[in-house]
Amino acid sequence: MTGHEAAGAAASSLQEGYALRPMQPADLDEVYALETSLFPEDAWPRRMFDEELAHPTRQYWVLVRGREIVGYAGMMCIPPVADVQTIAVASGHEGKGLGSALLRTLHEAAIHSRGTEILLEVRSDNHRAQELYKRFGYEHIHTRPGYYGDGHDALIMRCELVPAGPPQRSADGRTIHGNR
Repeated sequence: MTGHEAAGAAASSLQEGYALRPMQPADLDEVYALETSLFPEDAWPRRMFDEELAHPTRQYWVLVRGREIVGYAGMMCIPPVADVQTIAVASGHEGKGLGSALLRTLHEAAIHSRGTEILLEVRSDNHRAQELYKRFGYEHIHTRPGYYGDGHDALIMRCELVPAGPPQRSADGRTIHGNR
């Protein structure tokens, strides 16, 4: 699955006027501006976005409305483990299912890259993001005390990835595995 295919699968759930596409180097100034406005204390350095976008184990997408980037997400996948590197939606666009579309894109791309589980770190005080992750089946597996610069803990969350498709029976024929 290419970046376009992963974005296409999740794009079907987007509200009209929004589009999802692979991130390009030309997007990085706007992505960085959004990063610093959303995460003033924890923003990645600009060069980190350049390095991430160029790395072969990373995949990144932007969410656009018209010509404006209103969200972005990226992941690393070294099978069988994928890791959400970042996910963000501009404040004025929250509550429209955009975070879900970005997360769905990351899951589909990770599955395509042979990932069987996906991890992420979330600030202990970011309850809205934690609820999103829980809806997708993430479970809190560890806490990194004082991980963020302002002393907040990072919650490490994990989700088992299940390929899209019909439910499958286990080898014993009794257990049915549903798909997210």
